[in-house]
Amino acid sequence: MMALGRVIYVANAVSFRSEFQPMAPDRIGSSSPSRQKDLVFVVNPLGANGRTGKEWRKLVPYLRSRLGKECNICESLTSGPCHAIDITREAIREGADAVIAVGGDGTLHEVVNGFFWAGKPVASQVKESTRSTALGLIPLGTGSDFARTFGWKNDPHEAIERVARGLRSRIDVGVITGESCDHHYFINVADIHLSAKAGFYASRYKRFGNLCYVIGALQAFIGHQNQDLRIRFNDGPWETCPQVTALCIGNAKYFGGGMKITPNADPFNRNLEVVTLQSFKWYDFVLKLHKLYNGTHLSVKNVSSRSVLSIEVEDISGKGGIYIQSDGEHLGFLPKKISVLPAAIEMIV
Repeated sequence: MMALGRVIYVANAVSFRSEFQPMAPDRIGSSSPSRQKDLVFVVNPLGANGRTGKEWRKLVPYLRSRLGKECNICESLTSGPCHAIDITREAIREGADAVIAVGGDGTLHEVVNGFFWAGKPVASQVKESTRSTALGLIPLGTGSDFARTFGWKNDPHEAIERVARGLRSRIDVGVITGESCDHHYFINVADIHLSAKAGFYASRYKRFGNLCYVIGALQAFIGHQNQDLRIRFNDGPWETCPQVTALCIGNAKYFGGGMKITPNADPFNRNLEVVTLQSFKWYDFVLKLHKLYNGTHLSVKNVSSRSVLSIEVEDISGKGGIYIQSDGEHLGFLPKKISVLPAAIEMIV
């Protein structure tokens, strides 16, 4: 099927086929005996210091017994950064019923980006295909912040049951553009300045599990200075936002290993939630960290929130070096524009 990476066919999967039939509403596929559903599981075997690969191998027999009679199950192991993007695009073009990310938020982030190419959704090249490819998730990585928004347990067997039920719902996706006009997509949270810098450093310490976020934050505080930023919402007038510590734009609620940073975000409401932290000192985070984790920080002084369709952010100083990341992936520096793409992807829920 794919020449993009190491592909293993599990159970009775042999290839993607083009004889797609009409599917029932709100299900991955129909119960018609004429064909089986084509499911592609994108696995990061090195995720969580290799734990993802080990747990996945243990899970395959259950997956085979639960879905093998109804589905062609394709397991594709990623071999490096951005590989999951290529695998996902190829699977969609070949008419897969679903592409399912197996791993943490990083793997999910790449799979989401694979649903798009050159600023547009990737389309199936199978003429008989009548439905779009769905996105699925089996959380097995270091962090599963996106799953927390849905209240999903970090239980792969429960995730497989969701796949078996096949219920779909359209969710929003965020898109980030910059001076180069490249498009980068996120499903969870994008953030700017201190938190993004902390995420950049945290990526170096993933071998320590969720502790990597704490280590990254401590390192980010060294030499940190709050900055005045130019911001405009929904293509309106520019305004100055003074002494910004961090700016978080949520399509979903959690980041940083369970921090409920954008508590009002909802991937179904066609908006993004922007939470701004201003004039924070290092000791403010120590004293108010519990509020950041339980989502009650919006009542704290110098914290504000609003719902937007888009937000543009520039560095007033002109010095550069203001970090931005999305779903924990470093995206460089300001200026950037972040917008919502309403109901952009069908997701297995």
